[in-house]
Amino acid sequence: MTRIYNCSVEADYAAGMRMALSAIGRSALVVIPTDTVYGIAADAFSPGAVQNLLDAKGRDRTSPPPVLIPGVSTMDALAIDIPQPVRDLVAEFWPGGLTVILNAQPSLVWDLGETRGTVALRMPSNPVALDILKETGPLAVSSANLSGQPAAVDAQAAEAALGDKVAVYLDGGVSGEGAASTIVDATAFESNGGMLHIVRHGVISRAAIEAVIGEALEPEPGPPAAPSPEPSLDAETAAAPAPDVDSNGRD
Repeated sequence: MTRIYNCSVEADYAAGMRMALSAIGRSALVVIPTDTVYGIAADAFSPGAVQNLLDAKGRDRTSPPPVLIPGVSTMDALAIDIPQPVRDLVAEFWPGGLTVILNAQPSLVWDLGETRGTVALRMPSNPVALDILKETGPLAVSSANLSGQPAAVDAQAAEAALGDKVAVYLDGGVSGEGAASTIVDATAFESNGGMLHIVRHGVISRAAIEAVIGEALEPEPGPPAAPSPEPSLDAETAAAPAPDVDSNGRD
């Protein structure tokens, strides 16, 4: 039977942690508080657990979950070709609301979905999340809600959305007020002139990121040009529309 454990009560917290670690070990799902929103967590190295997470949210493999980690050393174990601007950002904003998309270590034995060889990593600042990550290692974690619905900011909202799809709920109080992490993509750093790209704006502002890495942050696209009132004389040489950009948006 699913139970919500109150992490503000010492005995309940200890029992909840034991049950959460047991659930993760058997590829079941756990809801945990983070510093942004509540997350639904699964063993990142159990394909069955990750599939359970996607099924619980109503998502398919084209929306792979990000991975929460306990520290920077884990980033080095999971990713390759980590550029210096990313290291500068995580030094400034981890633990906290920054997710970085990197090229994954090709030797990793895991299946997060259709990642195209990338992984989205974040170290949260919530103490409950960090306590469980220190015991489990990397966890695939997506926002604790059904796909397309508002993210849960407390355990009760998560339980109302996910019910018995989740084995254990850890209640750490109201978390994050619904604000998501900011996602920065570094996977094209070597091919785009040494630029990082913000693919989702969140709790960390563009200005704060730019203050750390300066010109290594890709400029924001300007507003579209106003249409000409009359056909241009050199219309045949006009540029083709830009292709759609894959945002890699992940809860």
